[in-house]
Amino acid sequence: MRTGTDRPADPVVLGRAAELARLDGLLGAVDGGGPQVLVLTGEPGAGKSTLVDRAAERGRELGFGILRVRGSEGESGLGLSGVHQLLHPLLPGDGLPAAHRDALDRAFGPGAAEYELKLDQLSLCVGVLALIGAAAARRPLLLLVDDAQWLDLGSVDVLAFLARRLEGRPVVLLLAAREEGVPARFDRDFPQLTVGPLSRTAAGQLLDAQPDPPRGKARAEILGQAAGNPLALIELPRALARGRVAGAVDAGAGAGGAALPLTARLENLFAADLAGLPAPTRQALLVVAAAGTADLTDLIRAAPELDVVRALDPAERAGLVKVADGRVLPRHPLVRSAVYHAASFHERRQAHLALAAAVAGEPDRRAWHLAAAATGQDAEVADALAESAGRARGRGGHAAAATALERAAELTPDPQLRARRLLAAAQSAMFAGHPQWVGEMSGRAGETTDDPRLRAEASLLGGWALGVTLRHEDALALLLGVAEATAGSAPDLALGALSTAATSVYNTGASSYRAELSRIGGLIEGDGDPAGRAWALAVADPHHERPLLMGHLARASAELGRDESLGSLTAVGGTAWILDETEQAVRVLGRTIDVLRRAGSAGTNATVTQALALALFENGSWAAAEEAADEAFWMATEAGADNVTVGARLLRATLCALRGDPVAARTRAAEAVRGVDLRRSVSLQVRHRHAVGMAAFAAGDHAGAYEQLRAVFTRDFRPTPVHYHASLYYLGDLAAAAVRAGRSDDARTVVEAVTRDLAYDPSPRLAAVLHRATALLTDGDDAERGFRAAVDGPGTDCWPFEKALAHLDLGEWLRRRRRGAEARRHLGAALECFERLDARPWTERAAAELRAAGTAGAGAPAGELTPQERQIAELAAQGLTNRDIAARLYLSPRTVGYHLHKVFPKLGITARAQLRDALATEPETPR
Repeated sequence: MRTGTDRPADPVVLGRAAELARLDGLLGAVDGGGPQVLVLTGEPGAGKSTLVDRAAERGRELGFGILRVRGSEGESGLGLSGVHQLLHPLLPGDGLPAAHRDALDRAFGPGAAEYELKLDQLSLCVGVLALIGAAAARRPLLLLVDDAQWLDLGSVDVLAFLARRLEGRPVVLLLAAREEGVPARFDRDFPQLTVGPLSRTAAGQLLDAQPDPPRGKARAEILGQAAGNPLALIELPRALARGRVAGAVDAGAGAGGAALPLTARLENLFAADLAGLPAPTRQALLVVAAAGTADLTDLIRAAPELDVVRALDPAERAGLVKVADGRVLPRHPLVRSAVYHAASFHERRQAHLALAAAVAGEPDRRAWHLAAAATGQDAEVADALAESAGRARGRGGHAAAATALERAAELTPDPQLRARRLLAAAQSAMFAGHPQWVGEMSGRAGETTDDPRLRAEASLLGGWALGVTLRHEDALALLLGVAEATAGSAPDLALGALSTAATSVYNTGASSYRAELSRIGGLIEGDGDPAGRAWALAVADPHHERPLLMGHLARASAELGRDESLGSLTAVGGTAWILDETEQAVRVLGRTIDVLRRAGSAGTNATVTQALALALFENGSWAAAEEAADEAFWMATEAGADNVTVGARLLRATLCALRGDPVAARTRAAEAVRGVDLRRSVSLQVRHRHAVGMAAFAAGDHAGAYEQLRAVFTRDFRPTPVHYHASLYYLGDLAAAAVRAGRSDDARTVVEAVTRDLAYDPSPRLAAVLHRATALLTDGDDAERGFRAAVDGPGTDCWPFEKALAHLDLGEWLRRRRRGAEARRHLGAALECFERLDARPWTERAAAELRAAGTAGAGAPAGELTPQERQIAELAAQGLTNRDIAARLYLSPRTVGYHLHKVFPKLGITARAQLRDALATEPETPR
C-alpha cells in the first residue's frame, strides 16, 4: 500500500480512513476507555502490514513504547519463538520478582532447552504479564503482532492469556492475520476489523501513484484484476513496465476479465498451493480460469474426461476456489490469473478449444474462446468477434464492444479493415469514457492505414482523448486541422471534429481558438449534425446573438426525437447548459444517463456525469449534484480522465464552502489541483478560484474572498473575464465580498466593464447576476431597482441559490431603511432556500436579519421553538435518525442537524435522549 518511503504516512495510506480511525481509537483506549485489543484481518496483500506500520508510527508520535513480532512460516514449529521476538527488548527482566524472572529465564534464557520439559505454562504467562506490566509502568505500550497465522501455538497461548488481562494496564494489542488464519484464541473473543478491498477511487489513486502508472486499456484491466487489492495494484504495474502484461488478452477479456500475468510475489501469495495439487485438480482449475465464468455445467461439458466436482475438491480445501449452487468461484481474481499463467500456451489453447465446443450455442463466448486459441491472424474468428461487438453495442455495452473490436482488429489480415475495426473500437471506448484507451487505439489505426478519411477519423478520436486528459492545445492542433481539411470533402466528419474541438476550446477559454472555431464553422456547409453545430456555435460566443443560438438549440432538440445517440444528447445538453437553459440541460443530460443505464452501461462515462453534476448544482439540486460529482470522480479516476477528476473535486469543494465547511473546502480544492497546470485549462482555474473564494467568504475572511474572486478578472485598465464564460457568474459574489472588504470602487470597475460588453441580450440568469452585482455596488436608493430586477427577472427560479442571495441582499437593504415588512418577505424567501440547500453560513445570516427585522419565529426567545424546530425535535424524540427525519420532511440531514443544534440550548438539554421529557414540558408552538 505504500507508494514511497520518503513521504509522510497518512497521505500514502490511501482509502483507509475508517481503518486509521479504528487504530486511533485503539491507541486512545490505553487509559481503559475502550477495548484494548483489536484483531486486523484481510486477504493477502490487503495492506494489513501497512496499517500495523502506521499504528507503530502513530504510537511513537504519542510516546508509546513499541513491542512487535512478525510471524514466520519457517519458525511456526519453534516453541515460543514469537513471544521471544516480542519480548526480546525487555529481557531478561531485571527488577522482576525472582519467581517471574525464573519463569522467563526457563523459557528464554541461555539454558532454556534443558528446562523445556519442566516449563510451567501458567508461571510463564504470569511472568510475561509481569514483564509487560513493569515496562508499561514507565510508559504506555503498544504490542504489535503481524502475520499471526504463522505464530507457533505456544506464543498464541501466551498472547491470548496476556490479551485477556490488559484491563487496568496502559497496554494495547493489535494483532493482524489473514482472514482464514486468525488464531483460534483470537477468532471470537476480541473486536475484529476486516481490511477489505480499496474503493474504486482509492484504487485508481494508488495506481496513479506508482512510478510507471498504466494508461488506457491496461489501466482498466489492472483495476479489474486487482479487485481493490493494494499489493496487486503495486505489483501488476511493475509487471506491465517489464513487458509481462503486454498482449495478455485471452477469452476472459470478453467473459470474465483478462487474466494478467503475475509477479513472483503475487504468485507466492495467491497460488502457493497450486504446485502441490493433483494433476486432475490443476487441469480442472485451468478450465475454470480459461472459462471466465463460474458455471459448473460449462466446465463439465468442456472436460468430460474429468470428474470435475471431485477434481476441484482439493482446490476447494486449499481455499483456492469455492464450489456452491452450481458455480465455481475463485477466492480472488488473482487466483485465476495465477492458475491461467502457470499453464503452458498449449495447455491454455486446448482448454479454450474445449470451452468453445462446449458453448457452441453461445456465439459471443465461442468467439472469445476461439480468439484466445488463435495462433495468428484469422479472418473467420475476427468476423465472429466483430459480430459479437455489434451485439454488445446494440445493448449499449460500449466497453465490451471496444474490447471485442480491438481483438478482432488484431486477428484481421486486411490492413484497411483492421484500421476500420480499430476506429470502431476507439469510438466505443470513447462512449464508454476511456480516453487513454481511445488514444492508444486511434494512434494504431492512423499508423495502419493511408486512407485520408480513416486517418482523419483517427485524429478526431485522438483529439478527444487528448482534450479529456487536459492536453487541450495538442487536442486542438489535431481537431481544428481535421475540421478545416475536411470542411469541403467530408462536412459530416468536419462538423464532428469541430464539435469535439469545442469542448477543449471552452476549457482553454482562449479567444484565438474561439475565433478559429467560428471561422472553420463557416467553411462547413450543410447541417448533418445540428447538435454538434449548436454546441460549436454556443462555445464560440454564448453571450451575443442569443436568438440565433436559441434557434440552433431548438433545431438540435427537435432532432433528438429522430437521433437519440449519446453524441447528440451530450451536445444538446452541453449547449443548453452554456446558454443557461439549465432545466433543459438537466433533463437532456439526465436522459443521456438514462440511455446508458437502460443499455447496462451506467457508470461508464465520466464526462456526461460531470456535466450533469454541474447543471444540477446550478439548478439547486445540491444533494444530487454531489452524488453525481462523486460518481464522476471515481469513473474519471479509473479512466484517467483528468479534466473530470479535477472538475468533480472542485465542485465538491465548492459545495463544502457553501455548506459552511471552509476547512474541508480549502483542503479539497488544494487536492483537486495538486500537480495540475491550471494555465492549460482556464475554466478549471476560474472554478478553483471561486471554490477557495467562497471558502474564505464562509469563514468570514472577506478580504481573502475578494482577492480570490477578483483574480477571475484581469487587472487591466478595463478588466475582462479571465474565462469568457465561467468568470461572469461570479460577479455577484465578487461584489458581495467587495462591499464587506472595502473594495467597492475596484469591483465597480469590473462590473461596469463587463456590463458594457453584455448590454445586448444576456441570458436571464446572467442578467440577474449583473443586476445583483450592480445593486450591491450602488449607493443610495438607486440600488433598489437593481435588487428587484435580480429577484423578479423572468425564469430566475431556475437558479434558486443565486436568487436567494439576491433576496437576502434586498432584504438587508430594506431593513437598513426601516422597511421591515418588505424586508421580512425577502429574508424569509432567502432563509427557506438556504435551509433547503443546507447553505449554513447564509442560513445563519438570513435568520439573524429576520430577527433584526422583527420576525417572531426568527426572534423567538431561548426555549421557544419555531414550528419547524418543534417538528424536527418531536421526530427525533421518537427515535428517528437525522437521515430518517430528512427523508420525511424533504430536508437534508445537515439541515436537520442544524435545527437540532439550535433546539438543544433552547430546551436546556445536552443529549437526544432528553428530548421526550423536555418536549413534554414545553408549551405547544402555534402552527
